[in-house]
Amino acid sequence: MQNTKRKIIHKRVRARVIGKPKQPRLFVFKSNNHIYAGIADDTVGKIIFSVSDKSLNKIKDKKGMEVAKIVGEELAKKAIEAGYKNVIFDRGGYKYHGKIKALADGARAAGLNF
Repeated sequence: MQNTKRKIIHKRVRARVIGKPKQPRLFVFKSNNHIYAGIADDTVGKIIFSVSDKSLNKIKDKKGMEVAKIVGEELAKKAIEAGYKNVIFDRGGYKYHGKIKALADGARAAGLNF
């Protein structure tokens, strides 16, 4: 029920949030155990790159919001290296608190603007 409601909200938000070549979309997905984030260009329908807690080795002893913040920082580093300083944040239908907020704060702290 809760995930169904999230999907409805996500569909409604995605109708308004569109990533462009100069300002791509930063998307977030979280499962029960992991958190994923990526940068997508919606004009061509491609994911430019993504980061997850499974792909990072330096978070073995960390949990929860600490992991989300590190994922946000790593995503921001990759985005800035690729030349994307400004992005549009797509929270994926989740409330803006907890892990989602920590990921966004980590990305902002590393220099990403949204």
